[in-house]
Amino acid sequence: MQQVALASASPKAISRGSNFGDLIFAGLTRSAGILVLILLGAIIVELFIGGLPAFQKFGFPFLTSTEWDPVQEEFGAAVSIFGTVTTAVLALLLSVPIAFGIAFYLTELAPQWLRRPVGTAIELLAAVPSIIYGMWGFFVIVPLMAQYVQPAIIDSIGELPVIGGLFQGPAFGTGIFTAALILAVMIIPFIAATMRDVFLTVPPVFKESAYGLGCTTWEVMRAIVIPYTRVSVVGGIMLGLGRALGETMAVTFVIGNTNRIATTLFGPGNTIASIVALEFPESQAGSLKLASLLALGFILFVISFIVLAISRILLRPRLKG
Repeated sequence: MQQVALASASPKAISRGSNFGDLIFAGLTRSAGILVLILLGAIIVELFIGGLPAFQKFGFPFLTSTEWDPVQEEFGAAVSIFGTVTTAVLALLLSVPIAFGIAFYLTELAPQWLRRPVGTAIELLAAVPSIIYGMWGFFVIVPLMAQYVQPAIIDSIGELPVIGGLFQGPAFGTGIFTAALILAVMIIPFIAATMRDVFLTVPPVFKESAYGLGCTTWEVMRAIVIPYTRVSVVGGIMLGLGRALGETMAVTFVIGNTNRIATTLFGPGNTIASIVALEFPESQAGSLKLASLLALGFILFVISFIVLAISRILLRPRLKG
């Protein structure tokens, strides 16, 4: 009956119904996109308004000051900004090569029977709560770092003339490097899963043509797969960076939580997310301390926006090409 009705319907009626459905779908998708922008804008505006008293009192020196004294109501964001950027960059340096190796193995080298279990295990790592990573880091990684890893690095790399200063100091186990290590473990699943999925989108004929010309597996990856997927790969890396910039509890457990700029990678510090997590429950409504914490949240949004903007600028010539 439905086929007879469709056959008897005029093309104009079918066209009108199709256009009406397209209009509804377009309106829903447009509304979803606008809703995301409204929510994001509302959060940014709320953070800026909440942090406005701190910006008004301290001005630009708020970004460069290392003070954080709730008793004297002297607050600065320099230590938190330094810790946030440093741990995130170190986490990327540690995680991207490992994530690339995982994706390369799963798409090009691993046997078919092993690809699904390993891929599932990688995806399950992304589902582990951050507080579990923090507890694991505090009870397992910190003692290992204090007893074995940091002393070995201090006695070897720490003796080098130029970069040795970055790997010196007491081996407490906590610090910037340990926090970056935990962050690297946390963001590897996001980056690796994204790379694996985009590597699989490369048309097989491209790789088969390269193999036919005598290219090795690595040459195919370097000359065919990576250029074809570079935009999506960078997007996956930015996804991991966003997770690293905003991570809270895992970093709070292992970074040391001291308000000073560490001169070595093994020194303690804090990040914007960790100091907000520690100080926010003790902040009173309307206090300058609460305003400073909200100002830090706004700064974290700005840092994330700058990072994303830089990535788009770097990709723009390739996108046009």
